[in-house]
Amino acid sequence: MKRILPVIVLVLVALSGFVAKESLRTVPNESFTAGELLKYKVHYGPITAAEAVIDIAPGLHRINDRPTYKATVYGKTTSSFDLFIRIRDTWQSYIDTAAILPHRSFRNIEEGSYRKRETVDFNHFTNTAQVEMKKKNKDKKQSTHKIPAGAQDIVSGFYYLRTLDYDRFKPGDKFSIKGFFDEEAFDMVVTYQGRETVNTKAGSFRAIKLVPRMPKNKLFKGEDAITVYLSDDRNKVPVLISADMFVGAVKVDLYEHKNLKHKPALVAQK
Repeated sequence: MKRILPVIVLVLVALSGFVAKESLRTVPNESFTAGELLKYKVHYGPITAAEAVIDIAPGLHRINDRPTYKATVYGKTTSSFDLFIRIRDTWQSYIDTAAILPHRSFRNIEEGSYRKRETVDFNHFTNTAQVEMKKKNKDKKQSTHKIPAGAQDIVSGFYYLRTLDYDRFKPGDKFSIKGFFDEEAFDMVVTYQGRETVNTKAGSFRAIKLVPRMPKNKLFKGEDAITVYLSDDRNKVPVLISADMFVGAVKVDLYEHKNLKHKPALVAQK
């Protein structure tokens, strides 16, 4: 009996581990794949203030023994805008290919003299996140946080939006996304506001209009300050983002795309 009990315990532990690994959700994704590249111009009023690139690495990466997309967002101010504030920001997320959840995220923030590096490791089996952060001239700080089931980081959240079926919504319908950012869990409510045609430097698109509700902050002007437009085709690419800020209006405009999963559906010019 003394020998049998440890064996039973080991078998139960192994089985529980197997069940846990298979317990992540599965989200159908027909909108994006490895190798996708998106480029944007960021306009501050009439001025082109910055550029942003969003790409998915050509190959898959393995994190927590799961295949992941390595998605990177890189933003930088233009040389003329560097005179006001120099920004070189990198946001990265390793996104589970089946669950569309982040396993690891990384931020390297360089804005003026401000510096911040942060790595977050997500455990969706225990609903915890381990954060390692370093700010300029300060020691590294490590902390562990509880996160809601299905928590997204900022980058993976945008890719998750691209997997949803918007045909089931009516204008005014709301849905929520669980998230974790800056060591805090959040519940972002998004309002679907129908379809409309938008013009970008990459062409005119029939687009899905989404408005995420923003918490009170010193940056954006009101709860409905940001509007996101996804192409109303199988790619659901973010083609335009507009934001009303206390210091003026900002527009993020798609101007180039490569390696989309499907041929984009552009609106013919009359």
